[in-house]
Amino acid sequence: MAPFSSLRATLTQAYPPAPAFTEANAPPGSQNGRVFIVTGGNAGIGLELCKILYASGATVYMASRSQVGLGGQSRSGHQTITEASKAKNTSGKLKFLYLDLNDLLVVKAAAESFAQQEDKLDVLWNNAGTGANMVTIGQRTAQDFEPMIGMHCIATLLFTKLLLPQLWAAASSGESGKTRVIWTSSALAEWGSPPNGFDFDLLDKGTNNRTDNYGTSKAGTWILSREFARRYAKDGIVSVCLNPGFLKTASFNGTPAAIMFVLNKFLLSDAIYGAYTELYAGLSSDITLENSGSYIIPWGRIRPNEATPRQDLIKAGDSKAEGGLDYGNRFWAWCEEKWNSHI
Repeated sequence: MAPFSSLRATLTQAYPPAPAFTEANAPPGSQNGRVFIVTGGNAGIGLELCKILYASGATVYMASRSQVGLGGQSRSGHQTITEASKAKNTSGKLKFLYLDLNDLLVVKAAAESFAQQEDKLDVLWNNAGTGANMVTIGQRTAQDFEPMIGMHCIATLLFTKLLLPQLWAAASSGESGKTRVIWTSSALAEWGSPPNGFDFDLLDKGTNNRTDNYGTSKAGTWILSREFARRYAKDGIVSVCLNPGFLKTASFNGTPAAIMFVLNKFLLSDAIYGAYTELYAGLSSDITLENSGSYIIPWGRIRPNEATPRQDLIKAGDSKAEGGLDYGNRFWAWCEEKWNSHI
């Protein structure tokens, strides 16, 4: 892509227009009877999204590996839910679901716990993750994976696959295009990943650059979302990926104070705006089975593939039949191989 076009694609994500899809598009009662999961729902973007969904009347599972609520203070899942439950005149329910993407055994247990409570799942927001500065070089997951790939790709795909029975049930009984899986990527998928998104030879061990590892995992997330769309659109399940935006969240924990001062002043927005991006991806009628596999940019806009500054990522995610590298199919199989010996 030409430099000017690439710059324009970047700026429209860094400084997007005002959100057009907000709480007003999910009024009380609009989501009555629907069941949602928001991973990482206890703080930041996820918590803001849970508040909106709860007020709309849905049953919302706040899936989290920790029990940190507002203000960064340690508290129980019950207390976090109580603080989120401020909406009045709602039939919504908020439930805590213990989920730790660092451990595949916990991921499996979380899916089993959900299945014991619910027969269907209307929308899964794969929102949980960790920032590049929140891990150390050499750190590994419980099953000895590089943590960025391990949590954002291997564990997230496993959780999603384990929930397929509930997603199928929702798709078979609900309106077309309303059963969805939302995957959370990042601008660093485009800025901080190698050619074609990732190098298969480095996925196991990672690199000595945490930002590169993070960008690689977010490119992997994007590619998995497109592969999921290819596999399950026929079953009535929509899959889209998104960049939530540049936000004041824990993703920037560990960033030097001087840099954070500049970011807060000139770039970062409140977490609620990221929730609007996620809300649009999960509920907007703009998104259908026909455009499953799309990429959503702040604060809720579908970006055509041809407007993507990293066309190598598009080609990598395309199937061989489309002239692509078929990384989606290959990466999916690689993730399955990694968890097969552990669950």
